[in-house]
Amino acid sequence: MVNPIKAAIGDFVLTFTWMFISSTLGLVTTEIMKAFDLQFVTYNGVNYPFIIITTLLIFIIIFTFTAIGNALGGASFNPTGNASFYAAGLGSDTLISMAIRFPAQALGAVAGAKAIKEVIPPKYSHMIGGPALKVDLHTGAIAEGVLTFSITFAVLFILLRGPRSEFMKTLLMSMSTVAVILIGSAYTGPSMNPILVSDSFFHSPFFMLSLFSVCVSVNWFSYAYIILL
Repeated sequence: MVNPIKAAIGDFVLTFTWMFISSTLGLVTTEIMKAFDLQFVTYNGVNYPFIIITTLLIFIIIFTFTAIGNALGGASFNPTGNASFYAAGLGSDTLISMAIRFPAQALGAVAGAKAIKEVIPPKYSHMIGGPALKVDLHTGAIAEGVLTFSITFAVLFILLRGPRSEFMKTLLMSMSTVAVILIGSAYTGPSMNPILVSDSFFHSPFFMLSLFSVCVSVNWFSYAYIILL
């Protein structure tokens, strides 16, 4: 039981840090665009500077957190990834370790969300809100399932069939993440990870919706893994 407990501690620390930093992603992107006077640069109604800067920031975050996670013995901030890889027979997780790690990740996310709300200046507080259900519950559930499956499938494909370079793998995963976020923004926002649905959203139907998407993605992920092999 020592290894699962160590993994859970690492998950808590990593998820806390991930939630704290990733919550400011929109704020940092906006401030960078203002600094370079890019907030009104668009083409055919699309703000490409925003997309490019967001992709680069996500790349830096994923690259950094992957290195930190490896240093912590395989710690993770994404329960969707853990569950999906377990369903596909990848990794060293067991049902016991999963049962211990998921609550640790959830607690880390709630703590991180609470912490960022305590330190963020009031004038920026509106820029760190979590995802919200923008459509009816059934449409949101379908969107969550499809988007979660899509990003999970993309990540698995990149890891197993993508380039050998870790740099390129991370860049492709960042681009895939931004693409799915943009598509999902009209439905539920960037919520393919139930850890993002924390704090004030924790007791809402939206949290249950996000958990439902994990179950769907795990089920589909097993078939996706067979297809890829």
